[in-house]
Amino acid sequence: MLQEDYFARHDPHWLPLLRKARIGIAGAGGLGSNVACCLARAGVGHLVFADFDVVEPSNLNRQQYFLHQVGQPKVEALRDNLIRINPFSHYEAHCLRLDAENIYPLFQHVDIMVEAFDSASMKTLLVDLWVARRPQRPIIVGSGMGGIGDNNAIRTQRLFDQVYLCGDGRTDCDDRAPLAPRVTIVAAMQANLALELLIEGNLVD
Repeated sequence: MLQEDYFARHDPHWLPLLRKARIGIAGAGGLGSNVACCLARAGVGHLVFADFDVVEPSNLNRQQYFLHQVGQPKVEALRDNLIRINPFSHYEAHCLRLDAENIYPLFQHVDIMVEAFDSASMKTLLVDLWVARRPQRPIIVGSGMGGIGDNNAIRTQRLFDQVYLCGDGRTDCDDRAPLAPRVTIVAAMQANLALELLIEGNLVD
């Protein structure tokens, strides 16, 4: 298959910007794996993602993995899946536990950062680090996607400066089971906002 054929239905004005773009994704679970698939299909040229976890059977109800990948590191399985979706982009997979020391060196060159953690404390850590080190570059956070229904409560809002939130902000996945529909909606909103900011915000160098 030729690259020209793959991108034949992409907008010719947007595609050059998307091919040059670099997006970071912190986490490769329900949000991160779905965000990555959306961005790969959209034609983003370079994705950088990190996670230390492995694929478990219970992940398959909402994450972009398959039964035969159970036991594999999530980032390696995700990279394989993304290559099958779009072999014309570059996927930089890091199998490690993100912390205050390695987050910035790993993601310092991305145009947009996408937060996809399960842990509230890690969400806060990432946002604080990003705002301190890259205040001119957007970070898109996901929060509030547990349970079912209540579609109209899920929204995108700008919290402050370049920090955006997708989700309803209140349905904790620890209290309500995370299922594919709501998790995927929030992930798609994160990906869609990233594309909007890339194209309309002149973020790609």
